[in-house]
Amino acid sequence: PVPDARVSTPLEWDEVASVDPAELTIETVPARLRERGDPGAEIDDVAYPLEPLLELADRDEREGIGDAPWPPHFPKAEGEPPRVQPSKRRKPPAAGGSKTGSSTGSATGRRKSSKPLVEIARAETKDEAMDGLERWKARHPEAVQHLRESDVLVDSMRGRHTTWTRIRVNLEKVPEADRPEQEPLEVDYDPWEGMTWEGPSEEGSTEKG
Repeated sequence: PVPDARVSTPLEWDEVASVDPAELTIETVPARLRERGDPGAEIDDVAYPLEPLLELADRDEREGIGDAPWPPHFPKAEGEPPRVQPSKRRKPPAAGGSKTGSSTGSATGRRKSSKPLVEIARAETKDEAMDGLERWKARHPEAVQHLRESDVLVDSMRGRHTTWTRIRVNLEKVPEADRPEQEPLEVDYDPWEGMTWEGPSEEGSTEKG
């Protein structure tokens, strides 16, 4: 429960990226439904199997692609990446070591996938992320000529109130000699910056951290 009494609300697809949950309350949603109708009215009319989604989840797990960090007030799940802000878990690459990143530390602090992925941007908006991708492409034309559309992974990630955009590039089809190393991100947006969480202290009271 929160003071403004937010409620679960069906959305249209084009609203997902920009909707503010704080605007969907017990006071505002009835009028919204009267004016716009209910996007979920026909939800029970069509059913789809879960197998393709489960296969996709299994594939991502095999390739080392996990969930984005959950908000701090959610219980930590098994296998979940660290919730430390990316800017606070960067480590310089070891002397003579790879700069492509690994689970033990890298130039950007990101986990290393089983695929030769480089991360390009983490941005508040898709436009900012795509601009960063274009700058990266301009620096690496030799690699770009080997890429296909499916090699550019544009992910809409869960943030505090809205989604944010992550872009990675799969260099699997790029000859190793032409593969760019992981570089500082073109855009390095932190969706959790400034967020606090509350939890029990040793005496059982509530603290902010």
